[in-house]
This record gives sequence, C-alpha cells and structure tokens, in this order.
Amino acid sequence: MKLLSQYKGLRRENYILFLGRIVTNLGSMIWPVMTMILNQKMGFSAAEVAIVMIVVGAIQMPLGLLGGKWADNYNKKNMIVLFDIISVVFYITCAFLPLSWLSLILLFTASGLQGMEKPCYNALIADITKTKDRDRAYSLSYLGGNIGLVASPTIAGFLFENYLWLSFLISGLAIFTSTVLIFFFVKDITPVEEKESTAKYQESDNKASAWEILKANKVLFLYMMIMALYWGAYDQYGYLMPLDLARVHGEKGALIYGSVSSLNCIVVVLCTPIITALLSKLSYTKKNLISMFLVLGGYMIFLFGLGIVPVYYIAITLFTWGEILSTTVSGPYTTERIPASHRGRMNSVMGMLQSIIAGIIMYTTGFLFDNLGSVVAWSFIFLLLGMATAGSIILIPLDKKAYKELYDK
Repeated sequence: MKLLSQYKGLRRENYILFLGRIVTNLGSMIWPVMTMILNQKMGFSAAEVAIVMIVVGAIQMPLGLLGGKWADNYNKKNMIVLFDIISVVFYITCAFLPLSWLSLILLFTASGLQGMEKPCYNALIADITKTKDRDRAYSLSYLGGNIGLVASPTIAGFLFENYLWLSFLISGLAIFTSTVLIFFFVKDITPVEEKESTAKYQESDNKASAWEILKANKVLFLYMMIMALYWGAYDQYGYLMPLDLARVHGEKGALIYGSVSSLNCIVVVLCTPIITALLSKLSYTKKNLISMFLVLGGYMIFLFGLGIVPVYYIAITLFTWGEILSTTVSGPYTTERIPASHRGRMNSVMGMLQSIIAGIIMYTTGFLFDNLGSVVAWSFIFLLLGMATAGSIILIPLDKKAYKELYDK
C-alpha cells in the first residue's frame, strides 16, 4: 500500500483518466495480434505486413500533427470524446463484417483517430498536473493502461482462430465505456499555474511554430531522435517477435504471444509503482539509459532462447522493466522542456518522427526476415539499439548543460 500511496494527492481528473485507460485497454484485443491477422488470416508476407504498416503510418502522420494542433487550440477533453465515439462506431462495424480490406480500412482509420487523440491525452495530463507531480501522473496513466491490458492479449490469442469478430466488438464497447467516464466525470481541465523557477522552460510562446521551438531546443531534438530509434526497435515486440513465434510454433504462436503480452502487462502493473518509487531521485536521462540496456538484454535473451517457451517469459520481464522506464520518462521529460502552448504539437511532432523512422525500420526488418532470416533481422535491431544507447550516454551531460535550472531544483 505504501507504493500505491505515492499516487495520492493528484487532481481528481488524473484518477478519472487513469480509470479510462484501464477500461479502454481491457478491450485492446486487435493490435497485439494485428501482425498475425495480416500474416496468417490474410496471407501477407513479412515484407508485405511491413508495407501495410508503413502506408498506414504515413497516412496517420498528418492526422497526428492535426491532433496536436487541435490539442493546443481547442478543448482537449472534447477532442478525446469525439475521436473515441467515431472509433467505437468503426470497431463495432468491423465485428459484423467479414475480414477484408474494408474492415482493415475501418480498423486503421480508428487507429488514426486514436493517434489524433494521443497528443490531446498527454497534453491534458500535463495541463492538470504540476511539474513536481508529473512523474507520478504519467506513471499512474501508464499503470492504468497496462492494468487493462493484463488479460486482453491472452483473450485475443484464444479468440484469434475462430472468434476474431468478438475481439472487434469487445474493443468497441470498452472504448465506449471509457468515453462515457471521461465525458461525465472529467470536469475541471483548467491548466495549473506554475510558480517554480523551473517553469521558465514552459512559458507559453504563441508566436513560435513547433519547428521553431524544436530548432531552439537542439538537445530535445536529440532526445526525440534517440527515442525514434528506440521505439522503432521496441516495435519489433509486436512485429518480429510474433513472426518468429508463428514460424517456430505454428498455430500455437498466437496463444504463446498472447500470454507473453499478458505477462508484459502484469509486470508493468506489479513493477511500475516499485520502479517509480525506487528511481524517483534519478534524472530522466539516466533512467532512459538504463531502459536501453534492459530492452536490449530482453531481446537478446529472446533470440538466444528461441524455441524454448519459458525463456520468452524471462526475456519479456527484462524487456518490460526497460519499457516502464522509457515510457514513464518520456512525458515528464518533454513537458518540462517545452512551452505550455505547444504541448499538443510537440507530442505530435515526436510521434511523427517516431512513425517515419519506425516505418523504415519495419520495412528493413521485414525484408531481412524474408530474405536473410530471423538472426540477420534481429542483428539489425541490436545495431539500432546500440546507436540509441550511445546517444543516451551523450544526452546525459548535454541535457544537464542545456537545462541547468531543472537540475538545481
């Protein structure tokens, strides 16, 4: 209980958003098995799966930028509700359609709307939370999302072969329930007023564009590039890993991957409060570096133990510790270093950079997997993680020099 008490004292809306994340992710049964849907249900090769994902990502990029712009100019809560309602209609429609290109288009459109919602959601958390509390607020939001994800990937694995339509229906109903929670109970979204001296980096600048803000914050841009490489490599958890499991274990691969994904969420739920409390005094840049080593170690264990099911659970545990650190660092790190007027847009710019690089990485790994095999594809991923790790080491002194006041607080 002492670990959970660290989340006390936040604004009521933080807890409603936390509950909303739980409910939404209880129904997140499609995306953990999307690679397998394309590969096994629709007969796409690894490279073709990558091409589909890249095209979808390219289409979604301008949507993300638009969502970020709207987040900075309109009511963030209303944006979230609007995007969710349209997504609900698309998910439920897919439940009653045969799996085809039409259902894929609806699913990917719903995903694009969720992408537009993301900068609104992240900026809203920043708005309603004081700087000193943002570490806990983002940690709580991340924790809620994973509480909801504990069971859904395993259920998706069971439903995958014969009842995939039910996954679409459950996803739509879950998002609808979350939307109702947010619409009726998130009432006060007035941004907090900062009095700390460290708030100087968050002073609004309505005249500057997002690109001008980024140009003036070169260290922040370096962080974004590091994280784009990192997330491109991280995405192989949902791409190369299920491809390998399907290759090695056949039809059982979906169920094994579902159980691995569920363990990922269980570890997040159990370990996020512990890691947040234990490393609360460590700088964001050092936490980020540790996360790189943990994810790299998790992938290496998975590759060397491929074919031995218990090894997957050891690998995913180590991998998840790294995921916890990188995810809980990203929100507060960027928020403390950008003007409050640009929170939505900077979230979307960061998402765009990650999508571009992740798309290139996914296509390359798919090509390598199809033509040269799994080991070569994973070797490429290890190279990228090595580059991201080296960048994280360089970031530590550069960030301290560029944002000195944040280290003097």
